[in-house]
Amino acid sequence: MSRTVLYARVSTSDQTAAHQLKQAEAAGFQIDETVVDEGVSGVTTRLAERPQGRRLADMLRKGDVLVVRWVDRLGRDYSDVTDTIRSFMKQGVIVRTIINSMSFDGATSDPVQMAVRDALIGFLAATAQAQAEATREAQRAGIAHAKERTDAYRGRKPSYTRAQLDTVVAMLDQGESISAIAQVTGLSRQTIYRIKDDRAEAEAALSRWAA
Repeated sequence: MSRTVLYARVSTSDQTAAHQLKQAEAAGFQIDETVVDEGVSGVTTRLAERPQGRRLADMLRKGDVLVVRWVDRLGRDYSDVTDTIRSFMKQGVIVRTIINSMSFDGATSDPVQMAVRDALIGFLAATAQAQAEATREAQRAGIAHAKERTDAYRGRKPSYTRAQLDTVVAMLDQGESISAIAQVTGLSRQTIYRIKDDRAEAEAALSRWAA
């Protein structure tokens, strides 16, 4: 007896397998079993490398229906997605998507239908990879933006090291001239004056930059 299996990949806290099951049922699927990979990135991890993804090839039989929200659930890139769908079709498994109600199976022997099917698989897999790459780029941009904001909060990076600051403070306490301190430490007179005028801030700047 054939079964209808929902495969759900949940990679972030705002996604849930229950939500994907609800979407499947709303699309008219009667799900017999749900297989879930939680905390798994779809843009870095192949289906065969996911704990539950590996189960699918063993548990599915000819005539079974594999339901996924979209083809991107089945791989990390174009090659992975297309290879996965074709592998399931060879097993006699029908792959269906919740979004747009796509259906892929290997039952047809008509060359034109096969060509159309394979072209559609390739197009959808390419689209999924493009979306994944756009997501990665957005993540990189977000990280860079956050880093810039953090650096701005920390202020300008100190032009002196811990050793130089300690030397400046010690020589100031000994009554040495600014010129003499600059010659010994290699720091500019302006930097030494700033340290002299506000030692607490000089220390705080080093702490903010973990220097």
